[in-house]
Amino acid sequence: MTPDQVRPWRSIERRKSRQISVGNVKVGGDAPISVQTMTNTLTTDVAGTVAQIQAAAEAGADIVRVSVPDEASSKALKEIVAESPVPIVADIHFHYRRGIEAAEAGAACLRINPGNIGAPERVREVVNAAKDHGCSIRIGVNAGSLERHLLEKYGEPCPEAMVESALDHIRILEDHDFHEYKISVKASDVFLAAAAYQGIAEATDAPIHLGITEAGGLVSGTIKSAIGLGNLLWMGIGDTIRVSLSADPVEEIKVGFEILKSLGLRHRGVNIISCPSCARQGFDVIKTVSELEHRLEHIKTPMSLSIIGCVVNGPGEALLTDVGFTGGGAGNGMVYLAGKQSHRMSNDQMIDHIVEQVEAKAAEIDAREAEEIASATAAE
Repeated sequence: MTPDQVRPWRSIERRKSRQISVGNVKVGGDAPISVQTMTNTLTTDVAGTVAQIQAAAEAGADIVRVSVPDEASSKALKEIVAESPVPIVADIHFHYRRGIEAAEAGAACLRINPGNIGAPERVREVVNAAKDHGCSIRIGVNAGSLERHLLEKYGEPCPEAMVESALDHIRILEDHDFHEYKISVKASDVFLAAAAYQGIAEATDAPIHLGITEAGGLVSGTIKSAIGLGNLLWMGIGDTIRVSLSADPVEEIKVGFEILKSLGLRHRGVNIISCPSCARQGFDVIKTVSELEHRLEHIKTPMSLSIIGCVVNGPGEALLTDVGFTGGGAGNGMVYLAGKQSHRMSNDQMIDHIVEQVEAKAAEIDAREAEEIASATAAE
């Protein structure tokens, strides 16, 4: 039996959506929920933008979005796409020529609002460029930039206005026989965004891009995004996510993965389970966890590590993790491997030892998976 069959209260039934492609990344259907971010460098600074994309990709980004506000950025985009390790989404607003240029430059997806591109023939040109160059499109509805006629109709940004805007934009694309699109209905207000996303999830089977826009700084934005995105993901809504933070794009990727990992929707890297510490701690838990987070960033293999300060909860948490350390007395604690007591280790050597144990476990898991893939390939 699978863990979800044993513990059905842990399972999430994802909304059934059709699947599209963003370059080599599948979005929707049964594809893993992808994590993306956006560069904040000048797009004309090719070296700086590529460096930021590579850092995001190293942190786990599946897709990266790049703003294309002018012709110089369109020209730079071609170089950026050529050097990027992940598919690039071109962020287009108002200027239909930028959409055509981005498609020609090799963008995997165009982020547009068909309604603000201009006259119908201009929309047709952008859609044809997307078709010709194998681009998908993200329809990006935002509460802060709703069409004037919808604001006049509803009086203010509201879920109904956002859903109507999204459906209007969908109709434009489908009238041009274009179906390789995903949709977002973002707002900075968690309640507004959640209600809009629930509404569009019921109205279409298109893949959904989740985000709480302009969420804020690293701490406040992380909390707001975790609440908004977490609840929607828990309901099964969402095929790709972007956490919008006033912070380094790498932080957006880290937070995005942590949200997905907490719900069991993606597994990447070391999931550290640690206590907040108290007077019972046998070692400095906070300092230890901080150093381990830094020293284990290079591990991509999904695995779990428990770091608990004392024996109240330590042994129980260690039973459920790949590697564990529980504080004891006399300057040492107990190391757990695969949920079982293994050996004692002094506190002053504990960090180096845990890193070694995690690296060894990751190598073991990777080797086993490689062997399974080789066996499956040979059987075919």
